[in-house]
Amino acid sequence: MEQGLQFDVELISRYDRSGPRYTSYPTAPNFTESFKEADYWQQIELSNNRGGPLSLYFHIPFCDTVCFYCACNKIITKNRRHADTYLKSLFKEVAHQAELFDSSRIVDQLHWGGGTPTFLSTEQMRQLMAVTRQHFNLHTDDSGEYSIEIDPREANAKIIAELRELGFNRISLGVQDFDSAVQKAVNRIQSEEETFAVLDAARSEGFKSVSMDLIYGLPLQTVASFEKTLDKVLAVEPDRLSIFNYAHMPALFKVQRQINEPDLPSAASKLEILQMTTQRLISAGYVYVGMDHYAKPSDDLVIAQQRGELYRNFQGYSTHADCDLIGFGVSSIGRVADAYVQNAKDLESYQTIVEKGSLPIQKGYVLSLDDQIRRMVINELICHFEVDFTAVNKRYAIDSHQYFSKEIEQLKTMAVDGLLECRQEGVRVKPIGRMLIRNICMVFDAHLAQKNTQYSKVI
Repeated sequence: MEQGLQFDVELISRYDRSGPRYTSYPTAPNFTESFKEADYWQQIELSNNRGGPLSLYFHIPFCDTVCFYCACNKIITKNRRHADTYLKSLFKEVAHQAELFDSSRIVDQLHWGGGTPTFLSTEQMRQLMAVTRQHFNLHTDDSGEYSIEIDPREANAKIIAELRELGFNRISLGVQDFDSAVQKAVNRIQSEEETFAVLDAARSEGFKSVSMDLIYGLPLQTVASFEKTLDKVLAVEPDRLSIFNYAHMPALFKVQRQINEPDLPSAASKLEILQMTTQRLISAGYVYVGMDHYAKPSDDLVIAQQRGELYRNFQGYSTHADCDLIGFGVSSIGRVADAYVQNAKDLESYQTIVEKGSLPIQKGYVLSLDDQIRRMVINELICHFEVDFTAVNKRYAIDSHQYFSKEIEQLKTMAVDGLLECRQEGVRVKPIGRMLIRNICMVFDAHLAQKNTQYSKVI
């Protein structure tokens, strides 16, 4: 795939609207409570018949302090005993789910997210990994992609060594911003020393990849202040960087009401921050993978993208498109065969259902043939910035030009603006259109107009 990125402020400003991030298609607002446990069993049977490796996601919802920008499903508590009860339910869910899947299927990918996974004690983390290994076929030779999200305030060199011993080989560090005024404004006080100490420990322990997360658009941020944070991050050369746009939606996320809105940078300032960040990262040799993600040219994400093998799921970009994803824990989302399934979103409901011996399913969605076709197109665009209609035609026995005649007509305006090329063989996004890939994907979203859903801005 051709690498490249161009930043056009005028075009980005003109196309800036709200829209999905396409960690799934259809997106989560389309999931329905009519999807029951029996529907999930059918999809698991289909998955087992197809075979292939698995991906496991574990949601650890606890944090001992709240970050005011956070939109994740979390439980704020300093009482570590809450994790004991949660793990008992989680162990039961793991055992129940494992009974339904072919035990010979290897787990190529495993991820702990949150919340704060290291809210758990080292003994609790050992227990969770032991239970997982007891019930699922995990790699023993470090060849799997086993990752964990880390809040550096909740970790140290000893904990990092424990995680490596448990089998984790990739790590993601939450940073957001090093500016003290910004940290105070969002209630996340985190020193450079503790952050880089965790990064150094991960490298000393032989973690294969270290990623760092930053957020632009936070209160009191300026181009100059964020560039200072970027200087410090680039100096330690993480393998991957995620630069997220802060989406201020206090009507949906109550904790965001604690942010002083007048302190938020203007839309124009946010664009300046993003433009500076993009230029700095490209100059430093990072490749724009897409949707806030940058990586070194040698990184697995970039290699997978060049090979046309990149995929996008609820954890972001992934190199394991061939894996069915099983979600464990409160609010987790899985993708099995031709369906998505989401667990109960509140802790009490989750634990009550599991204790009754049932799977804690709250919602799900079985994809129609049209959904599957559109999911392929959107995934190709958002991962590889192009879609080959020949491949779509062959896989689904359709004529893409006829099937997507309305969508192709809509793309003509974007083509005139230089965002893309729409040719007989397919659609190719130009470097100037890559920052607006969500807009392009939205053209193929058949559900978008049917839902009154509040989404974040694309930039």
